[in-house]
Amino acid sequence: MKARSKRYKESEKQADKNKVYSLKEAVACIKKSASPKFDASIDIHFMLNIDPKKSEQMVRGTVLLPHGTGKQVRVAVFCKGEFEQLAKEAKADLVGSNELIDKVAGGFLDFDCVIATPDMMKDLSKLGKVLGPRGLMPSPKTGTVTNDIVKAINDVKKGKVEFRVDKQGGIHLSVGKVSFSEEKITENASCVIKAVNEAKPTTIKGKFVEGLSISSTMNPGFKLEI
Repeated sequence: MKARSKRYKESEKQADKNKVYSLKEAVACIKKSASPKFDASIDIHFMLNIDPKKSEQMVRGTVLLPHGTGKQVRVAVFCKGEFEQLAKEAKADLVGSNELIDKVAGGFLDFDCVIATPDMMKDLSKLGKVLGPRGLMPSPKTGTVTNDIVKAINDVKKGKVEFRVDKQGGIHLSVGKVSFSEEKITENASCVIKAVNEAKPTTIKGKFVEGLSISSTMNPGFKLEI
């Protein structure tokens, strides 16, 4: 069993395993127990009552965090012609077409989000095995396949994030940094909780969210009210 650090053991005392916290209470506890040595991320975790193997129970969507994640998001845009200049003016970090596809196929993955114009999707499909497992493949459903690339880039830079259920039926998403105020963390987390609940598949009857918790990097989680 992995040995826990002294700080982890101290922060563990803050998290009562038998208690269910309100979001506001949990955020306050996280702020008290977080390490002062680095600006840790704060993540929210869902366990859903779904079967991830069934396509009709896939849970996926986007949510605009009012205060962003606190992380600098590197955006890669696959486009041609006049769209390239628009993407550069919108401050995309990487812009290109076939040459960028070849670069990514060669192992380059120094970006956090991918946006593409519809005409690029046929060529981009060859990167499915590279981008897909990392959750980076653009999709019309999440607004990352579009001709309005300026809006798409601006949304991502402002704090629009994508969520998607994993093979275990979970969703894990960053909702800010420890340096954020309690109010900002709470507002971001509330927006994520609302968005995930609104993405409930129509085929799911009864309880949708089975487990909900929030934690900071290298610290125990706090169970939240569902």
